[in-house]
Amino acid sequence: MRAATQVFEGGFNDTVLNSQAVFRTLMDAMANPGRVIPVRDLVNAPAPLSPVAASIAATLFDHDATVWCDKAIAGSEAAIGWLKFHTGLELTTNPSDAQFALIRDIPAMPSFDAFAKGTSEYPDRSTTLILQIDGFDGAEELTLGGPGIKDIQTFAPSQLPKMFIDQWTANRGAFPRGIDLIFAGKGALAALPRTTRISKREA
Repeated sequence: MRAATQVFEGGFNDTVLNSQAVFRTLMDAMANPGRVIPVRDLVNAPAPLSPVAASIAATLFDHDATVWCDKAIAGSEAAIGWLKFHTGLELTTNPSDAQFALIRDIPAMPSFDAFAKGTSEYPDRSTTLILQIDGFDGAEELTLGGPGIKDIQTFAPSQLPKMFIDQWTANRGAFPRGIDLIFAGKGALAALPRTTRISKREA
């Protein structure tokens, strides 16, 4: 009974104001790659969805959104039920068909090539990946450059996809095509648009 109740509870208290606040934070993050921006816990979604990841989903997903969820999330009936009830999303089992991807198990996620990169005519027809992580104090510190970054920006998410820098370099090389990343941490988020240059920070 509790699992069924979780599906219907825990959404935004004020859908318009809350979603606008999260959307502004996301736009700020996209305009300032790698900047970690605090965000309040506005929803209470079933595990394994975190409050920040669920808030992003409730803001960006709607009945026109095609979403791919990894096994960690897709395997939770309560989490998928919550997403369907609060967003009306359309689920897909094919990453290349997804407008958005919601990922909890980052080491096991597909390669970036599995997702839609858009076309030269319609580069916006690509997948935005939402990576649910523990935080932004990871052991591997990255150096970022490019549009939206004055000099350099350091960035250290707690989890990264395998062969991240190699994958990202190839992704950036496909510009204007390519995926974009949103990192959902605990009480904060950050973003990496496809234009961002990334390298390992030298010791």
